[in-house]
This record gives sequence, structure tokens and C-alpha cells, in this order.
Amino acid sequence: MTATTMARMTGLAALIFAFCAPAQELAPDALVKAMVNEVIAVIGQNKDPRALADLAEKKVIAQFDFKRMTQLAVGRSWSQASAAQQDALERAFRTLLVRTYSTALSQSSGKTQVEVKSPNLAPGDSETMVRTVVSEPGRKPFVIDYRMSKAPGGWKVYDVVVENLSLVTNYRSSFQSEVSRSGIDGLIKAIEAKNQKNG
Repeated sequence: MTATTMARMTGLAALIFAFCAPAQELAPDALVKAMVNEVIAVIGQNKDPRALADLAEKKVIAQFDFKRMTQLAVGRSWSQASAAQQDALERAFRTLLVRTYSTALSQSSGKTQVEVKSPNLAPGDSETMVRTVVSEPGRKPFVIDYRMSKAPGGWKVYDVVVENLSLVTNYRSSFQSEVSRSGIDGLIKAIEAKNQKNG
């Protein structure tokens, strides 16, 4: 799977969560099902990249555990970073993901259909995975899995797996290579530079 394809599919994943209300105490699959149609309708009406970036910045953040995502993406180097460096990494990685989502959303047909599978969730479980099957006209359906954990404010996504390819794992090897070359500060600068290029 190419990086472009991964980015586009990951962006489609944000369709499901972009408008979820964080105050709602919904089951993970109910959270997904509740907003699919609304989000698809909005994306179908608005393809302006700036508007989508603003939408993603305001709405997606509430549904994703960016700190955990950043920690997983940075891998073993996370424990070597100072608190200030960890904050900088999280901010930079969050911006990178939001821009990836908004770019991919602008390429969506607005006719996306999502089938949501109910997870095997036992009482008291604090982690689960919600599987979805995404269909768009003219392309083969593909699977997006959402790894989620229960947080004080409700369920949060900490990884998105597109056709068995983990978003955080996809970044981990390149992040670790950058840390090996130029340290934690070098990784922060590299992510920030990519954000400026894509801004």
C-alpha cells in the first residue's frame, strides 16, 4: 500500500468521528453508527481544503487520544524525551494527522458508505476494536479498524488500522530513523517542517 493510499484511507476513517459529540456516553460502535450519515453529508457539500482542515482541527481532536497515538508512533524513544519534548511531539503529530485527514476528506466522493460491526465488548472492558467496511463508488470495499480505549470523557481512538496496516506503526519506523539521525529535537523539527510544507 502506497503512502498516498494509506493517507487517503486514513482520511476516510475520520469521516466516522469528525462530528461525534464528546459528551455522549455511547458504546464504541454506537458512537460510530450515530454520526456516519451526518458526516458523509457534510463532506459531500464542502470540499474546500481549508474548511475541512478547520473542521478536522475542531472536531477530530475530541475523539482521538493523540498523546497515546504519539507515544505509540514514537516508540521506545518516547521515554527518552523530556516533558517539553513530548508536548512538542504531540502537537506536531496532531497537526500532521489532522492535515492528512483534511486532505483525504477533500478527495472523498461524499458517497461513502460505512458498515459498522459490533465489537466483542464484555462488561468492564476498557479497550476494544470496532471494525468497519468502507465502500465508495468505483472502488473495492476496504476494512478500517478502530482501536479504542475508555477514557474519562468516553471512548477514544488511539490507532486506526487500514487493511491490516496500523497508522501508528506506519509512522514508527520513519520516526525512529529520524531520532537515530538527529535526536528527539530533530524529529520534532522534521514533523514541523512537513506540516509547514503541507500547510
